[in-house]
Amino acid sequence: MEIKPNTRILQAFGLEPEGLNVRKFGSGHINNTFLLEKKQDGSRYVLQKINVNVFKEPGIIAANQRMAANYLAANHPGYLFITPVPTVNGEELFVIDNEYWRMIPFIADSVTVDQADNPKQAFEAAKQFGRLASYLSGIDLKPFKASIPNFHNLTLRYSAFQDAIRTAKDDRKVAAEELIEEFLRYSDIAVTYEQLKTNPEFRDHLMHHDTKINNVLLNKDTYEGICVCDLDTLMPGKIISDLGDMVRTYVCPVSEEERDFSQIVIRDEYYEALMQGYLAEIGGTLTKVEKEQLFFAGKFMIYMQGIRFLTDYLNGDVYYPIKYPAHNYDRAKNQLVLLQRLMEKETPLQAIINKCLHVSVTSEQ
Repeated sequence: MEIKPNTRILQAFGLEPEGLNVRKFGSGHINNTFLLEKKQDGSRYVLQKINVNVFKEPGIIAANQRMAANYLAANHPGYLFITPVPTVNGEELFVIDNEYWRMIPFIADSVTVDQADNPKQAFEAAKQFGRLASYLSGIDLKPFKASIPNFHNLTLRYSAFQDAIRTAKDDRKVAAEELIEEFLRYSDIAVTYEQLKTNPEFRDHLMHHDTKINNVLLNKDTYEGICVCDLDTLMPGKIISDLGDMVRTYVCPVSEEERDFSQIVIRDEYYEALMQGYLAEIGGTLTKVEKEQLFFAGKFMIYMQGIRFLTDYLNGDVYYPIKYPAHNYDRAKNQLVLLQRLMEKETPLQAIINKCLHVSVTSEQ
């Protein structure tokens, strides 16, 4: 059943239903999102119902965003950081019937794209994520909490994968036997992550954690980056989370849903564009250890997503929605192929990283 904002919700934000046009908005699958347009003056807002099955404590989202907004306002006052429109009572969230609603301004002349169609889009999106991370690099992380605990904890995901192998029903285990063995052969990725976690030079930053290209607003005419959006997962994390998610979702021309695995390729020009954009902004803030792990970022995120899909397949498809019985199996296979294609190109891709790091260091001087 479709959920729509009722009169009480709209009035909580100072709006009257009869004065609005309301329609579903965006391509996200987590929150229910609506575009509100005032009939009188055409001003627009985005209204969202937060998914409490994913975000158990919506108050953490609001608190994290408020602290980041205050820091940016004090240290980078010209930066566009999207913050919620308060209710008529001055609150960031309106709670009704155990539902959490928030409203944010609609940014004029902006668009989003669901995939990178050219290297410029990859560059612009990565630049915006890098700029946000760079501007927040001096913030005190102690007051921040995780809006989704252990979201990118590969140690936990790998443990869940091993548990699923032990407890899977025989038919699933037999069907996935070869794929299980292939993912286990790359378990050194999980070992490397575990070692990095305890390295003080591999620091926590305030990361976005969901750097798909549709979480950046682009100018509708020039496609230049405007700002980052969808900040629900803004929380402390490692540099490999944001960079790895960009590598996973920008450099391949097809998504994790593609079943023709021959179409899974690494587009070097997209890889270089996103590295250029990201490192131009954040490169000067990174430690030596972090710089050494930039290629690992892609391996880390692709491997983690692959074993998450395979874990769900082995567990009977209890987490990711599926459209056919082998859907999660195929998604896992897709990510394995993507990981293999990435690793085959490690030497030229590392050369790209080295070049981009040199440019970022030179520009800092």
